[in-house]
Amino acid sequence: MEWNPETLNFLSQCFLNTLSPLPEPRRRAEAALAEAADRPNYGLAVLRLVAEPTVDAQISQSAAVNFKNHLKTRWAPQPNDPVQFIVPDPEKEQIKSLIVTLMVNSSPKIQAQLSEALTIIGKHDFPKAWQTLLPEVVATLDKLSQANDYVSVNGVLAMVNSLFKKFRYQFNTNEMLLDLKYCLDNFAKPLLEVFKRTAGFIDQLLASGNANMNALKGYIESQRLCCRIFYSLNFMDLPEFFEDHMDEWMIEFNKYLTVNYSSLEDSGKDGLALVDELRAAVCENISLYMEKDEEAFQKYLSGFVEAVWGLLVVVSNSSSRERLTVTAIKFLTTVSTSVHHTLFARDDILQQISQSVVIPNVMLRDEDEELFEMNYVEFIRRDMEGSDLDTRRRIACELLKGIATNYKQKVTEKVSAQLQSLLTSFAENPSANWKHKDCAIYLVVSLATKKAGGNSVSTDLVDIESFFGSVIVPELRNQDVDGFPMLKAGALKFFTVFRNQISKPVALALLPDVVRFLGSESNVVHSYAANCIEKLLLVKDEGGRARYLAADVNPFLLALMTNLFSALHKPESEENQYVMKCIMRVLGVANVSREVALPCINGLATVLNRVCENPKNPVFNHYMFESVAVLIRRACEQDPTLISAFETSLLPCLQMILARDVSEFFPYAFQLLAQFVDLNRSPLPGNYMDIFAILLLPESWKKSGNVPALVRLLQAFLKKASHELNQQGRLSNVLGIFNTLVSSPSTDEQGFYVLNTVIENLGFDVISPYVSHIWVALFKRLQNNRTVKFVKSLVIHMSLFLVKHGPQNLASSINTVQPDVFRTILEQFWIPNLKLITGSMELKLTSVASTRLICESLSPSDAMIWGKMLDSIVTLLSRPEEERVEEDPEIPDFGETIGYNASFVRLYNAGRKEEDPLQEINDPKQFLAASLANLSARSPGVLPQIINENLEQANQAALFQLCSSYNLRIV
Repeated sequence: MEWNPETLNFLSQCFLNTLSPLPEPRRRAEAALAEAADRPNYGLAVLRLVAEPTVDAQISQSAAVNFKNHLKTRWAPQPNDPVQFIVPDPEKEQIKSLIVTLMVNSSPKIQAQLSEALTIIGKHDFPKAWQTLLPEVVATLDKLSQANDYVSVNGVLAMVNSLFKKFRYQFNTNEMLLDLKYCLDNFAKPLLEVFKRTAGFIDQLLASGNANMNALKGYIESQRLCCRIFYSLNFMDLPEFFEDHMDEWMIEFNKYLTVNYSSLEDSGKDGLALVDELRAAVCENISLYMEKDEEAFQKYLSGFVEAVWGLLVVVSNSSSRERLTVTAIKFLTTVSTSVHHTLFARDDILQQISQSVVIPNVMLRDEDEELFEMNYVEFIRRDMEGSDLDTRRRIACELLKGIATNYKQKVTEKVSAQLQSLLTSFAENPSANWKHKDCAIYLVVSLATKKAGGNSVSTDLVDIESFFGSVIVPELRNQDVDGFPMLKAGALKFFTVFRNQISKPVALALLPDVVRFLGSESNVVHSYAANCIEKLLLVKDEGGRARYLAADVNPFLLALMTNLFSALHKPESEENQYVMKCIMRVLGVANVSREVALPCINGLATVLNRVCENPKNPVFNHYMFESVAVLIRRACEQDPTLISAFETSLLPCLQMILARDVSEFFPYAFQLLAQFVDLNRSPLPGNYMDIFAILLLPESWKKSGNVPALVRLLQAFLKKASHELNQQGRLSNVLGIFNTLVSSPSTDEQGFYVLNTVIENLGFDVISPYVSHIWVALFKRLQNNRTVKFVKSLVIHMSLFLVKHGPQNLASSINTVQPDVFRTILEQFWIPNLKLITGSMELKLTSVASTRLICESLSPSDAMIWGKMLDSIVTLLSRPEEERVEEDPEIPDFGETIGYNASFVRLYNAGRKEEDPLQEINDPKQFLAASLANLSARSPGVLPQIINENLEQANQAALFQLCSSYNLRIV
């Protein structure tokens, strides 16, 4: 695209039309720009348009956004669209030569867009393919800061900050360290110079008494950006330059924590927030230095502790200064666990920390109540799921934990006294001081320590049973499920956290009360009630036995299920994942009678129909399908007369999913259909055979995310409709599916599942016309793309073929591919790879098949091959897995999974029951010993010589030890 007046006019008109309120001109302009974007020099032309002073500001802004988005997708190849047009190298160089100067000279709005664009380029090219960037940035910064142009200075620093963030988050590789060294060599000194120059401007402004708020804002923001760049450059390790100039940095850092910038801080929330952001950045920097090099930092430590402490006493009482509070407390927590912990040893300091920092920050505030009522999902995410580490409530408790690592008894005494004070205050006026009780409960829960290797927690602050009985039980027994909901939520959370310590009789007596709370109008309360029940049902006693059984749940099962389904009708809880997870867990534990099963399946079908309209919560949806699967499994297996009613409720939903192409639900629908096929008797009803016909169409298998579920369904059909399989070319279609699946490393395992099900369920007379084609497909794949997974699967398949159809049919069918090729397969494939087999059922299958092969088919006169096969069998049966199986070094085949695919999620309760093809054989070792003893009895003296010549010494000893353990002999 040439840069000329016509191009300027064309682009200007297009960008103007993209802002049109009318859809038609807007669509035409977007299409024209999309077409132009595939031409060389398009990005350069748009950048020149942005630089054109005569162009309207609206058009320039629209062009800047387009330029940034153009670079996002066209600067480097995209993995999901490798053929897309990429900006040519000559154009890239021109863009890089112009963008820094243009960014500096633009208006703030355009500067922000170009700064992002520059970061995109830098992510791919900096520093190796853009060596001129940093020198240009350094020169520009120096010039701008000397000119006191801090709008532009901050634009440049924001861009550098974005570029350098990679040093915080990416792996510490040699390449990354070289990049870091380059940035330190070229930017550490200029960064300090800008930082000191700006500090001088701030000092001058304050000394003059001139309250130029806009200028001060620019300076403060500049220092914040310098602090963030400082953090990035020091994150991996403390560089020598920064250690040499530590005084210059630390003196200024301390100043920003102690000086009051009243012209900004008193001007309103925005000014205060800006200064607090700088202070928070300073706190993160000094925490970093405290962690990286305590010794070098020691001389500044007491000054910083004093400064941070002074700040905290002020900000802990302010709800709008959370980020500063959190970073300041994190710094004190780092100090408390370091060698300088003695700073916190005095009783009066602990008392102050408890009263002035911890209690004010743990006490509920108006914004907590607002979050509780207005955004229950976020409240729960922070409060119950542990993502609140960066909230003042949690971090205040982390400070106590940090101090307790060295002064546990003192902390316990101080906090216990505070708990008593809070509970006394609540008792004096419960309705006015309910937050004091909530604070006490939160402290006990947050300061509890988790025991290693389990879900059990403990605390030294209180006696759990006593605290539970006196503080928690009254809240749970309260008949008003909607009164003081935050207090009720806290009580339910305590019950959940300490569930292992609450005795079974006490917990069971309270369960009907928890069931009642499912009826609360508060989303958090009924979510916590559901979570409490769900977690209780997972409690295990010693030995791994479930503490709560069906008999414990059944007395109030109907009320429980009624309240759970009612909760799903409450506003904003229509897709409440905690409620649905509880439904799933209860159905997995309880004895589901017909009276409970029918309302449950109808309720689940109603929910399923509703979410099909707009699937938006994948976690909820998974638990919903898992609930359906567990209900089908447990209710229908117990009472087969329910199958028809379940089909009436669910089949229309599943057919709707397929008809409306609700692709997110396809894998789930196929797994549930497989359950129904498993439950039906042969011959299958016509509506299932219609689904079978759809299943055999090649189009059904195009989405890789559907394949495992389709295979699960196909296996169910193969087992139940084996007679119909040999009609209307169905078997040919099934084998075509197998052939497609087995040819790719990403689906070959699924292909074997299909093939093995065919081998298991059809007679040799039915499959014999196809067998040679099957072997050709398998050996072709083995030759072209051998992987460990494929090798193991093929050994297992051949073993299954042998035990189902005999060694003679196995050998003769393989030899139809090429005369006497079976012997080659044995020598070069089966014998060396038998040791790779893992899994108890697979080990039994392959060892028994191999044993039958040497005892029924191979002749001992062929001593070497017979002996080597026996050697492999003994290795398989006698050596531990880690000795005989090497790590699988296979790399996943990314090429076949690029792009969007609905991923497969297995339903635990809809899984296919593994069936042992050798149920009549219990012990494969005994089978080997008995088979060899029988064979040797028929030809005495032959086998010992073969064993002596062909088995490793260790395997010979293992074999004779095996035989003697069963009182059998090889003669």
